[in-house]
Amino acid sequence: MPMSFQDARHLLSRTGFGGSPADIRALAGLDREAAVDRLLAGVGTAARTSPPVHVLNALPPAEGMKGLSVEKKQAVKQERREDAVELKGWWYQELLTTPSPLTERMTLFWHNHFTSSVHKVKWPTLLYHQNALLRHHALGSFRDLLFQIAKDPAMVLYLDTQTNHKDHPNENFARELFELFTLGEGQYSEIDIKEAARAFTGWHVAAHRGGGFAFNRRQHDDGVKHVLGKTGAFGGEDVLAIALDQPACARYLTAKLWREFVSDEPDAREIDRLAAEFRNSGYRIAPLLRGLLILPQFWAPETRGALVKSPVELLVGTIRLLNLPISDTTVLTKYGTRLGQDLFDPPNVKGWLGGTRWITSATLLNRWQLLQRSLRGADMGGPPHAHAAMSEMHGATWIMEEEAETVQAVLVPVPPVNPIPPGIDRWQLVRQLVMDPAFQLK
Repeated sequence: MPMSFQDARHLLSRTGFGGSPADIRALAGLDREAAVDRLLAGVGTAARTSPPVHVLNALPPAEGMKGLSVEKKQAVKQERREDAVELKGWWYQELLTTPSPLTERMTLFWHNHFTSSVHKVKWPTLLYHQNALLRHHALGSFRDLLFQIAKDPAMVLYLDTQTNHKDHPNENFARELFELFTLGEGQYSEIDIKEAARAFTGWHVAAHRGGGFAFNRRQHDDGVKHVLGKTGAFGGEDVLAIALDQPACARYLTAKLWREFVSDEPDAREIDRLAAEFRNSGYRIAPLLRGLLILPQFWAPETRGALVKSPVELLVGTIRLLNLPISDTTVLTKYGTRLGQDLFDPPNVKGWLGGTRWITSATLLNRWQLLQRSLRGADMGGPPHAHAAMSEMHGATWIMEEEAETVQAVLVPVPPVNPIPPGIDRWQLVRQLVMDPAFQLK
């Protein structure tokens, strides 16, 4: 059955950052499966925006920081802080201009799943390479992604694998591998964690390789381990394979993707079915996402407008939809932080909890203040009194060209909470809808 305008709008809202009437009409008329297939066919594996060159060149010194003077150490730290801001601005630029919003949505999802923080890792270039890794595998193989992220230098530093030696195993990575990355709580024991930690001993970052991964055989415990019911002289890759072999792994990941794209309450029967297909496919992500997006539950009326936009989704979606002028994307890092989502710096290893937790009395007030400023234009780098230039916003001329009903259908997923006053002009209508609580939903 052909999708309606509202159907296509819902799909673009959940898999990207919303869409203009032209974007929506390009999908409306297709049946649901064909529309989902078109989105999946358009995903990429690399960013279109070139990263800041000096950020890429700012690698950890081979001799370390210990031999530097106090002044030089302070200078290096300041440079790293500046590089971090530029890196965050770079990702915002990619989010704003990507031709495949689904690619970036999935990269954001994995960034919040395999968390690492520039605050702890210290070197922004390592976070850039991790971001590129997440994007490359965003809709590919979870198996490949897991094996590579375990050796990713930013992850090695973030979860203290760098200090994991055979005489003093560090359990941080092993614990998060089971609890957050693959199985979920209650699917492993403390013994499993201790034994798995031994398998990852010697997985380090080598400064002499420019911060690359290195296996230190002398620091590796090559003894017999007992992990999740298996016994052997396991190394780290063996433990990753054992975790993937657990049925709980596919169920855990499927449920997490359900909560990201469908609703806060996964359907247990559908989770079991999709998880079995996911596991049997060798953990291919795109078919799993397709299976989620063609479910009746995804398209159900009660599902629409039932999820809260993250700060990044709110910022990027508003700017893309209204074509708000942004002269410097690093300013968005400040806004994102104020709203509770600082890219490349999640609050802890569990990441941003999301959902209704995005909305508190403080963050909701900040959201409204930000939207008010963005509509004025000047604070986003555009001309003051942006409403006077609304018809000149090249990418948002649709606001003046479309019927009021279409403008409302594009901007909010459900009827606005506050009644629309009769007789208001188009600019007032846009402002009324953007400031309505329904605009916070997707």
